[in-house]
Amino acid sequence: MTAQSSSDMTTAIGGNLPYLRRYARALTGRQDSGDRYAAATLEAILNDPELYDAGLTAKVALFRVFHAIWMSSGMPVEDGGETGLAARAQKHLSRLTENTREALLLHTIEEFPIEEVAQIMQVSTEEAGQYVDTAFLEMRDAISGKIMIIEDEAVIAMDLESIVMDMGHRVTGVARTEAAALDLASSEAPDLILSDIQLADDSSGIDAVNQIIARDGDRPVIFITAFPERLLTGEGPEPAFLISKPYTENQVRSAVSQALFFASTETLIR
Repeated sequence: MTAQSSSDMTTAIGGNLPYLRRYARALTGRQDSGDRYAAATLEAILNDPELYDAGLTAKVALFRVFHAIWMSSGMPVEDGGETGLAARAQKHLSRLTENTREALLLHTIEEFPIEEVAQIMQVSTEEAGQYVDTAFLEMRDAISGKIMIIEDEAVIAMDLESIVMDMGHRVTGVARTEAAALDLASSEAPDLILSDIQLADDSSGIDAVNQIIARDGDRPVIFITAFPERLLTGEGPEPAFLISKPYTENQVRSAVSQALFFASTETLIR
């Protein structure tokens, strides 16, 4: 590999690394374990640059190396001695058809076309499509809960509410500010929080979530932001579940299902 091509590969990997972290965190349900898999991917490429297929697009090539490592690890569903929701989440995970979650996240959260999902997973396009369809069906029926929405834009809040209710979940309410979010969480504890970052009156969805968790205990959280790369640096505590604005309905459905599966998420502490 020439110095120029090595430099080009490094630049391409650096540009896509935040999104690999996002995928890995959603796949494992935790920031720490997801980031370890992302780091292992970089180490593998460093040790053997030929693993990175320059004939593919940069993001596909990077994710393909990750997927090979993930598969070789046995795609572990770890028994960490969890109790309550976390234990039930792991039980659900162990019953899912192999490869379905991976395909769903690649297609919805990372927005790879089915053809590129197939390239990453090294299966046929038809098989990749079947994985995604199966994942939607299995996760739809696996778990439901109470969801709290923190969003100051009325149209977006209504859209999110419609999506999660259509999935069979119940919305405890919508809060537009940090103070309103704290009050809403006090009135009925949610199983999951779906939160924007920047709220009305310039208050913070992150601060609201951190206060709710500090007061009421851990619960899964999904943040929605127009600048996801700012929360995917790998430098300190960051969210495990993150949706980019503008989002798609399938992204919301996938993230909500994944977050409820794991029932605990690393939240950004400011």
